[in-house]
Amino acid sequence: MTVERDAGFVPQKEIVYNKLLPYSDRLDLEATELLAEIKANLSRAVLVRELWPGVAFWTRKLFSFLKLYGRRFSKDDHILFIKLLYELVTLPNLEPHMMQSYARLLIQLLKKKELLSRDDLQLPWRPLYDLYERVVYSKTEHLGLIWFPNSVDHILKALIKSCRLYFPGSSTEEMLTEWRPLLCVFDVVMQKAVSNMELFLPTIMPPGEHSQSFGLWFDELMTLWMSVQNQPSWEGHLVNLFARLANDNIGYVDWTPYIPTIFTRILRSLNLPVGVSQMVAPRYLTNSYDIGHLVLWITALLGGEGNPAQKQLTCLFNSIASFYHPSNHGRWQSRLMRLLQRLPASVVRRVHRERHAAPCWITLVPESQKLTDEDLQEFTRSIIGATLLAMFSKTGSTDAAYALQNLALLTPDLAIPPVLEKTYAAMETLTEPHTLTATLTCMIGMARSLVSANGHYPEGRAHVLPLLVGSLPGVDPNDFSKCMITFQFIATFTTLVPLVDCSSAPSRHGDLSEVEKDLCFASAQFEDFVLQFLDRCFALIDSSTLEQTRDEMETDTQTHLESLVELGLSSTVSTVLTQCSTEIYKVALEKVFNFATSNIFETCVSGRMVADMCRAAAKCHPAESLQLFVPHCCSVILHITDNEDLQGEVGLDKELLWNLQLLSEVTRVDGEQLLKYCGDLERILCKCVRLRCKRAYALACSLLEHTLRSLSLIYPTEYRSTPGGFDADLPIRDWGRAGDVSALGVCWHVPSREEENFVFQLLSRLLQPELRRMEAHVSGDVPMSREGLLQSLAVVQHCLVGAGSLLPPLDGPHVPDLVPSMVNLGEIKLHIGVDYDDSRENYRESICQTMRLLLHHILEHSEDDTKSLFVIIKIISDLMFFQGAHKKEFDSRWKSFTLVKKSMENRLHGKKQHIRALLIDRVLLQDEMRKLVVEGSEYKVVHQGLLCNLLLLSTSAYSQVRSRAQNVLTAALGTYSFSYRDLIPRILQLLSPQHTAGTRQQFKGALYCLLGVHSGAALASLRDWDCVGEVWPALVRCGLSAAVSLEEPSIGRLLDDVVDRIHRQHDTIGIYFTVSEACVEVANGIAQSDNPAPCSEAPSAEELKEGLQRQRIRNVVAARKYEKLVNDLLDCLEDRDLPWKFEHMATDLLVLQLRDDHPLPPDAVLYFTQSLIHDSLSIRKVAISAMAGILKQLKRPRKKVSMKPSDISGVEDPEGVCAGDREANRWLQYGGASLPQSQEQWDSLHYVEKTHWGYYSWPREMMIHAASENLKDDLPYEEMSEGEKIVFEYFSDPEFIDQLIEFLSLEDRKGKDSFNPRRFCLFKGLFRNYGEAFLPLLWPHLAHLADDPHESSQRCVCEITAGLIRGSKLWSFSKVDRLWKGLCPLIRTALTHITVETYTDWGTCIATACEGRDPRKLHWLFEMLMESPLSGEGGSFRDASLLYVLQGGLAQQQWRVSELLHRLLAYLEPKLTQVYKNVRERIGSVLTYIFMIDVALPNTRPTSSPHVAEFVTRVLERLKPLTSEPEIHNHVHEENTPETDERTQAVKLLKTVLKWLMVSAGRTFTTPVRQQLQLLPLLFKIAPVEIDENYDEMKQDARTCLSLMSQGLLYFEHIPLVLTALEEMAVSRSWHARFSVLTYLQIMVFYNLFTLLSVPAEMLRIRKLVIQLLLDEQLEVRDMAGTTLSGLLQCQFFPLDSSLQTQLQTLSQTRLPRARGELASTDLVRRHAGVLGLSACILSSPYDVPDWMPQILMDLSDHLNDPQPIELTVKKTLSEFRRTHHDNWQEHRQRFTDDQLLVLTDLLVSPCYYA
Repeated sequence: MTVERDAGFVPQKEIVYNKLLPYSDRLDLEATELLAEIKANLSRAVLVRELWPGVAFWTRKLFSFLKLYGRRFSKDDHILFIKLLYELVTLPNLEPHMMQSYARLLIQLLKKKELLSRDDLQLPWRPLYDLYERVVYSKTEHLGLIWFPNSVDHILKALIKSCRLYFPGSSTEEMLTEWRPLLCVFDVVMQKAVSNMELFLPTIMPPGEHSQSFGLWFDELMTLWMSVQNQPSWEGHLVNLFARLANDNIGYVDWTPYIPTIFTRILRSLNLPVGVSQMVAPRYLTNSYDIGHLVLWITALLGGEGNPAQKQLTCLFNSIASFYHPSNHGRWQSRLMRLLQRLPASVVRRVHRERHAAPCWITLVPESQKLTDEDLQEFTRSIIGATLLAMFSKTGSTDAAYALQNLALLTPDLAIPPVLEKTYAAMETLTEPHTLTATLTCMIGMARSLVSANGHYPEGRAHVLPLLVGSLPGVDPNDFSKCMITFQFIATFTTLVPLVDCSSAPSRHGDLSEVEKDLCFASAQFEDFVLQFLDRCFALIDSSTLEQTRDEMETDTQTHLESLVELGLSSTVSTVLTQCSTEIYKVALEKVFNFATSNIFETCVSGRMVADMCRAAAKCHPAESLQLFVPHCCSVILHITDNEDLQGEVGLDKELLWNLQLLSEVTRVDGEQLLKYCGDLERILCKCVRLRCKRAYALACSLLEHTLRSLSLIYPTEYRSTPGGFDADLPIRDWGRAGDVSALGVCWHVPSREEENFVFQLLSRLLQPELRRMEAHVSGDVPMSREGLLQSLAVVQHCLVGAGSLLPPLDGPHVPDLVPSMVNLGEIKLHIGVDYDDSRENYRESICQTMRLLLHHILEHSEDDTKSLFVIIKIISDLMFFQGAHKKEFDSRWKSFTLVKKSMENRLHGKKQHIRALLIDRVLLQDEMRKLVVEGSEYKVVHQGLLCNLLLLSTSAYSQVRSRAQNVLTAALGTYSFSYRDLIPRILQLLSPQHTAGTRQQFKGALYCLLGVHSGAALASLRDWDCVGEVWPALVRCGLSAAVSLEEPSIGRLLDDVVDRIHRQHDTIGIYFTVSEACVEVANGIAQSDNPAPCSEAPSAEELKEGLQRQRIRNVVAARKYEKLVNDLLDCLEDRDLPWKFEHMATDLLVLQLRDDHPLPPDAVLYFTQSLIHDSLSIRKVAISAMAGILKQLKRPRKKVSMKPSDISGVEDPEGVCAGDREANRWLQYGGASLPQSQEQWDSLHYVEKTHWGYYSWPREMMIHAASENLKDDLPYEEMSEGEKIVFEYFSDPEFIDQLIEFLSLEDRKGKDSFNPRRFCLFKGLFRNYGEAFLPLLWPHLAHLADDPHESSQRCVCEITAGLIRGSKLWSFSKVDRLWKGLCPLIRTALTHITVETYTDWGTCIATACEGRDPRKLHWLFEMLMESPLSGEGGSFRDASLLYVLQGGLAQQQWRVSELLHRLLAYLEPKLTQVYKNVRERIGSVLTYIFMIDVALPNTRPTSSPHVAEFVTRVLERLKPLTSEPEIHNHVHEENTPETDERTQAVKLLKTVLKWLMVSAGRTFTTPVRQQLQLLPLLFKIAPVEIDENYDEMKQDARTCLSLMSQGLLYFEHIPLVLTALEEMAVSRSWHARFSVLTYLQIMVFYNLFTLLSVPAEMLRIRKLVIQLLLDEQLEVRDMAGTTLSGLLQCQFFPLDSSLQTQLQTLSQTRLPRARGELASTDLVRRHAGVLGLSACILSSPYDVPDWMPQILMDLSDHLNDPQPIELTVKKTLSEFRRTHHDNWQEHRQRFTDDQLLVLTDLLVSPCYYA
């Protein structure tokens, strides 16, 4: 590989398959030349600054180069290409689409990270970050000023992932400085900060640099993660970052202290339902971790000293194993399955990296951390149980099969035997076909591990024959899916195993091991297997004939399944026969031949299957098989055709048809062998092609095509699993061997001279006459019937497809002047293994000419002959594209190749360890790919003619013809560079109103062509101002055309589709393209590089100058074209005759043309301003969003100044991280004393609008708006720009405003409307740009609307108010003061009219108004809202609504309004005893927000906002009266009775507190556990035991609270506290409370499993607690304790050791006194407890039978006759045991002795079971 060839450089990494092509000797030179051309032209295009078309064209070529030759360039070139594209992609205002295509190419170039180390390449991170910020967090996208392609986020992320490897060492620190100030947990910006860190922070570094990479952030982020609860949305990003860190630095980060937490959180994030109530807090469902990253993390934690993570992993799978059982099903299942599927694959990748990967620059895993074989066995043991259960899952067995495939690679001896056992069992049963499908699917994946002799599992190979023979009954005509999986199974195994009888080998070889000898003797059965298999196939064929009643009926209909089986059959037969030894093959061939020739099959279904089988047989050894088939078929056919005069007969006898079909399939073999029979074949072809019978000539044509293809194509002739046949002496040593890429030994068929001669001889005898016939038909000398014409066309088409690869492509001069460019835009000629012979006639040319003549003739004289037109379209397509391969077939073969590769690859040992047949297939695909790389071909005059013909057909009268022609046309437009510039004007001509001769069909056809252009390959046409400038106005103008009638719905729909497609796919088209100096520098580097040197000179100084000049001119022209397009659309809108539909269309298109780099022309501003009061609602909507964008364009830049926070506060921040409320950010707080009440105060303060700044740390440079006095307040009219004047004039016009407000306060969709952000943006823009200029006109309207309680009027006030408050952000004090003096009364009035429909709108309004604003500037608003929310006037609803509105405002301000939060809390505390439910719920929610700021995060100072602890203490004091009672019942009903005794007040208070606990359970970041524990006893007393709907609200709430609190995350320091609380409750007088302790415990243990497991002392306490409750006097509590115990045992929380068993057995044997009367109850309780404990043991392993189980079952059976409730418990347990063990009883019964089985059978079926 590394030898320097004549190219003079060492290639980075080439595609190895190119070396194996038959013409590989020419490829090196070709690749070097192409590379030189790319380097020359790409660098030239950048140097002359021509981004389009130059750079765009040649980057595409570079992409093709990568596809064809891999990275076949030197390291220096590689680096230069990457640097150039990096510069291009980060150009500041590049058109989004271009940026995306550069990014795609750059990702390809960076893909193989081992090729370039960090020393070779460094990329700066900031340009990339600026680009990402500009696109993903675009400030103008929501206003419609820039449009990005849909996939842009996705591609940018992928690009950053590829680049972050090469960020310089210092980048980590810079990134942290950039994003630390954003880490404010209450703000949405936190999400941005953490996801940026996840994306950008580099984690692959040499160990020396760790301290300046993750050393800087690991502890900080880890402690943050550890201390946060309730999975906020950003937590997932943090987990992904840690997973990546762990995976990239195995052995360099010490994870041991965090392992329990990590696994606890993994288990929690699986969202499994647990316990009785099975409630899951809602936010866990949305923000769960990404399984792919979890798997990475787990994999990276394994190994090392003591392997601590493996213990936790075992425990994890034990606790979730039962969820994998097929009988369990839920929304959590897909996550569990993904975990199972990906984990083994990830471990395989890690082992590959540690043991087999080629060394490269990335740091290796230290020896001590590498996974040992014991580690791997441990791993398999932990996961195999779950996998075996998942095999039969309801969602199918593919996940489990993939897991098993990888486990079998790691530890075959553990993974394969259990599956084998299940497979044999499944083959024996007939009643459960699904188990057979599942087990076979799994076996297919494990096939390679089973048959390869690598010593891990030597006995596996002995199973191959029994498995193959056992699977034969699966070839069953009655069950298609079983049939398919069996075919796949047989094909997989026979691909790996040569079917050779080597039973004589042991006598010849003395050195065989025992296993090998047994294999040799067993291989004698291969012959029987093959013959039995063929018999099965024949039976299958016999049962699937198509019974035809009449021969004339063409019933080619097959079901989808049948065609699948047909495919499966032929490919399996082909695989089996390929792998046979010559002796077995001969016997099999004889058998197939006899079957095929002794019957006559109908040619539709069974005939096709038999012919396929014969083809498969013939392919393997063509010489022997042709000798049998060809003479036989030829003699039959000639016999029949010679004897009778059949030329004229329409229906022919079956024997002739069948033999033709057979012959046509058998000839698809190696062309060399066919030459022997060329005379016979030629005779038959000449006879049969002219037969009248359609079926006969169709078969003859396919015989012709197959013969030509066999002779003229290049293809491998054999696919055996080892090169050179199976005559080697010991084939069993080749079982499962991988092909060797360096010595594949492919045998190619390359057409020889004789074959070419025979091909051209056939063409001249068969094709020539047909072309003459057609010419005679066209000229009118010898007219043909339609059938005759169709027959001639069929011959032509099949000749073209058969011999296409030998006919040179169409050539000639290219179409001039399509696109101006200073760069060569020529096409690349690839060698595809054929040297065209110019001396022969070029049939492609002659077919082309004849077709064009014929086409015009048909269109003129018989346009309804659609069948002929179909064939002509097909021929045109093949003339242009067909060089020996069809794109569609290639794609499907590539797909199936990747599928097979995936199902049989060996990821452990490394790359390209594939089976030989697969590798050969890949080489062939590489050859076909070369034939298909055509994009960027030159557009020649020939093509122009053909495309015009296709356009004629695309607009013809019949829809079928149109749609087929349109498909070919679209494909051609995507193939020939810039052809769309020639074609689009022709299409538009058909749409123009001047084109009066047009029909409606033409019109529709032309529209469909445009739709095609927009959808597919020719998308480029949409980024070209010339085309857009013509197409869009033409689309609108066609509304004036005579062919349009909107009555016809199909045209209306079609127009909608076109506009919709434009809308969906429109992204902003660039106007200003400038190439930076940095790009030019890199391009110079490329132009001067050598090896290979660029093929042409670098551009001269004059050319460089001209390039700069052109760049300038291009930008100016583009801007003009943009304005012209806008004005053209406006002109269309001026036209009075334009139907309404087209007016809407024009407006929709116009709004797409708003941009952020070029202002909208004033006429368009005028149009949109007028459209605000247009009659049509949809146009008004468009105008509103357009105006918001226009106002953004008109916004004047504001001056910002940078300042140092420490200058204001006078306090320097200490070193290190210190977050939260501190001296240094006190000045940002809202303080009653320092509010700006006067002009001086207003000017003296510094305002920071962004809420998150200063909470965590200060930004490097803090920019704030300059103080407002230096602004000229209002813009004088004279200084306004054209656009500003228009808006100003209209909004100063009272009539316009009246009309506008009237429209805005109309109802749109009743009950569905809500606060409209578009309208808000419009008003915000107005008040921001024009100050208070329009207020005088608006006030009266606002006052009037505020007084109107109707929903739509209130909504209108909301939108304007929010816009007004946000727009006044930078007004001067006097204006703001005036504004609020008017606004406060207005809002007060409006809030008195608040209704159910409008309260959410007001909430949104206030929240929007306060978002991202400094609270001190809004003090008027806050003070007004704080006045008295709970006045009680207007009823409970108004109180709740006012609180809601206030909460909306305060929540936006987070930590900066602590004073207000204190005031609000003080105001609410006395009012907590509310009677109304809705007010209570609202108060609960408000309390959550008040305490949200009180977080216990690392490095965070105690907050100055209210603290939970103090609040809870005060509440508990008021709840005293309730703490003494055993159970609390709700005596208070919803009347406001004046009784004020303490108890009633306390109950009311408790209800409100419950609401608060419920809301805060899911929302806060850290849960105050200590405070909640003080409330637990109260909750236990209320919560009811049964779930009963008619309980009152308080009990329901208490129940929910307990459920949510038990799911909370516990830290080590909290565990003792919780257990103490539970132990206290366990001795409570109320059995309800004791019962609830158990339900609480179940959920708590499961959700904090690993944390609890790491503190053994606390585990003992839990065990004691459960046993104590097992002995409870109350029956229900005992039952629940039993259930809890079995749950704890099942997730292996504590082991079922002998001490526990003895304890339970002793209890169960408590003697019951023989008193006749009352049973002594304590003894009964003890005995029942023991029995419950034993049955808990049994129920704890529902799907298997451990060693201790039989004995315990026997012990239980002794208690069947005990008094109740013991007897009932035993019965229940036994019936449950029977239910869960019934499925696999055959396996389970082996665990019992015979005596035990007798007792059991007796128990389970005895009459008492039914008693």
